[in-house]
Amino acid sequence: MSRLTRRLLAAAAATALAVAASTLTRTAADAAVTLPPAHAGFDYQIGGAYTPPAGVQVVTRDRTAAPAAGLYNICYVNAFQVQPGEQDQWEPDLLLRDANGELVIDEDWGEPLLDLRTADKRTRIAAKVNGWIDGCAAKGYQAVEPDNYDSYTRSRDLLTAAQAKAFLTLLATHAHGKNLAIAQKNTVELAGDRHAVGLDFAVAEDCGQYRECADYVDAFGNNVIVIEYTDKGRRTACSQYAGTLSIVQRDVDVSTPGDPGYVRKTC
Repeated sequence: MSRLTRRLLAAAAATALAVAASTLTRTAADAAVTLPPAHAGFDYQIGGAYTPPAGVQVVTRDRTAAPAAGLYNICYVNAFQVQPGEQDQWEPDLLLRDANGELVIDEDWGEPLLDLRTADKRTRIAAKVNGWIDGCAAKGYQAVEPDNYDSYTRSRDLLTAAQAKAFLTLLATHAHGKNLAIAQKNTVELAGDRHAVGLDFAVAEDCGQYRECADYVDAFGNNVIVIEYTDKGRRTACSQYAGTLSIVQRDVDVSTPGDPGYVRKTC
């Protein structure tokens, strides 16, 4: 056997070992992450925690709340925008500003957008958000739901989809390191990139209302949680996916029982 042949065989063996090791690492990581059960009773409690209704197996709560005992718990994190009243908790240069130096605001919710335009800023923002994810893991949550992945669509063309994906990849990598599954929240146009970003399941608001549920199912299979805010949207989602997906209708303010606006309906 020539020296060249031996070198080629050695290189091939090393490559095979590296691939095998990589596969084992991915398998171990996947095994450590537990997805929400598909087609399970679900409640969306980001407006305030309360005793889950009978039949609920999966619940989403804000990161500041404790998880519900005995259920699969998803930790809500506002990852791409700043909660009202929390602007001073961020370094000023991490808030997105227009050419006039004015903050770019999500007008529907009064939330300033975070500036994802450079790798340095994405890393610094991720460091803060990942600290919240650490808190979710420490409390006993099984998954995290980073909200406002679609903030780039409200950024007056200052942010791009590529920047949003790069930032969410940082969060997904960190979440998996904490044995947490991670959701894609809305942003149906990027569902096809879920594997590249590292996303495990989807949380889709109003996909029945806007006839988008099939696109999430194409990307995530039955690992889709549907939240509707209208009777029409719920009826549409239920007519197509009542036997396969987790579907709930809530009020837009996601209020708690006893509030005059409280709504919770299922299929």
